Amino acid sequence: MYITNLVPCILLLIHSAFSFVPDPTVRLDYGNFQGKYNAVYNITYFRRIPFAAAPIGQNRFRSPQPPLPVTAAVYNSNRPFPGCPQRKENGTEDCLFLGLYSRPWNKPAPKRPVVVFFYGGAFIQGAAGIGLPPSGFPTLNVSAENDFVMVCPNYRINAFGFLPGRKVKDSPDSDLNVGLLDQQAALQWVRKHVSKFGGDPDNVAIWGQSAGGGSVLAQLIANGGKTEPPLFNKAMASSPFWPKTYRYDSPEAEAIYDQMVTLTGCGNAPDSLKCLKEVDVQKVREASLIVSESHKYTTSAYTWAPVIDGTFLREPLSVAAQNGRLNGAVVFGMYNSHEGENFIPGGLSKASSSQGFNSSEARFEFWLRGFLPGISEAQLQQAMELYPATGTTETMNYNNTYTRAGLISRDVTLTCPAYWVAKSAKKNGWLGEYTIAPAKHASDVGYWNTVNPLQTTQPRMYRDWVGAFGRFFQSGDPNTKAVTSIAQKVPEIKSGKELLVTSEGLSEAKLTKLEKRCSFWQSNGAQVPV
Repeated sequence: MYITNLVPCILLLIHSAFSFVPDPTVRLDYGNFQGKYNAVYNITYFRRIPFAAAPIGQNRFRSPQPPLPVTAAVYNSNRPFPGCPQRKENGTEDCLFLGLYSRPWNKPAPKRPVVVFFYGGAFIQGAAGIGLPPSGFPTLNVSAENDFVMVCPNYRINAFGFLPGRKVKDSPDSDLNVGLLDQQAALQWVRKHVSKFGGDPDNVAIWGQSAGGGSVLAQLIANGGKTEPPLFNKAMASSPFWPKTYRYDSPEAEAIYDQMVTLTGCGNAPDSLKCLKEVDVQKVREASLIVSESHKYTTSAYTWAPVIDGTFLREPLSVAAQNGRLNGAVVFGMYNSHEGENFIPGGLSKASSSQGFNSSEARFEFWLRGFLPGISEAQLQQAMELYPATGTTETMNYNNTYTRAGLISRDVTLTCPAYWVAKSAKKNGWLGEYTIAPAKHASDVGYWNTVNPLQTTQPRMYRDWVGAFGRFFQSGDPNTKAVTSIAQKVPEIKSGKELLVTSEGLSEAKLTKLEKRCSFWQSNGAQVPV
């Protein structure tokens, strides 16, 4: 049975037949949490639950600490929670909250699968607040058979989440990659507490889009691929943004630390890191904004990114995937045909431009050298041969500089990372390409993230494609429980094929160009570095 009409008034009529569902209260070891029931969408939800202590004062740039006990008799979770300090809003450092929703559940009903969703935003912005209908609801609601718990945690971003440098590494009360450690803490919270909400802690999927998808990749390779106890067994990476991942004490990383010290006025402080912990939050945020744009079209897309820290991230993704050092058992990756074009200079599409870029071969090479400063001249020539001025992919023909550069950007930072982890999954992997014009970054999210007309105007696509997401979350296989009207299954990546999402429906394509190109970037990952 599939529900394709998501208009709230219709849903209200459907759910009016349900018996009265009380607002849930859940007792955890650090407090009692009051949730709400919504009859329109037939979900119970908790909008605000702290999963860690506020990372303020000496906890700035520190791994998340355990949540403080709730002093009130009952914690009202039906409140919005703020985003962390970021590009588009001031935010607040007291931001380590999560939201949770699911279909109503009561003992002794069986526990349901769990999906933990990480938001995107290039590691410089984003938040996980839950509204009504909540993010991801179309994925839950595509089939009446779907019955999983969705968890959406905040995590620290920009300088607050990804400050690199040897001083951070050597500090006893600071840590590298704390944004990723926030995500791990949320997963640990799920393992410990989600059963109280009707979730199965041994049946957890992680999912994210853009930097959220990159976060999925980070959790896949975390702790050398041997996170204990296991925190998830399924991973879905939608357009996973995986920017250059430098070593924490590389010249590039140290330059970022030094720039932050200078911009915040901590350059003359006896202890620069101590000063960074004490300086006003908005001064750190403002400095972070400057740093985020400093390498936009060169060594890193928006500068802030995970670093190889030797503990949580022990080796580059290209190496970890090649050696099969991944957490989880099954991986489903998605990418969009033209999404690399979101991250290159627009001037590459024009005969002349005030940006310093144009569509000439000379300016294309200038951009490529800036984008890949670590590769040799021989490697640069190989890359240009793999992506000739007139060429093809699995799904397109091109003959212009802009598309050519976009493909390189796409493959290095989005597509090949998804391909590598899907191909290296312990049990099974799948890869899909979204081709519906304009097929730019985030063109696909309307089908699965928000309630909108696509679910009713394109019911077959919604049912077949987003249904595959739901089946993956339920069972670990996008092809299980498929109704007979779905002619196209998602091909396993070991078959050498990918799923295609086209305006005519679902189909498949043989992986030829992509396999060769991704193999090149993987073999030269140390020089990129990815």
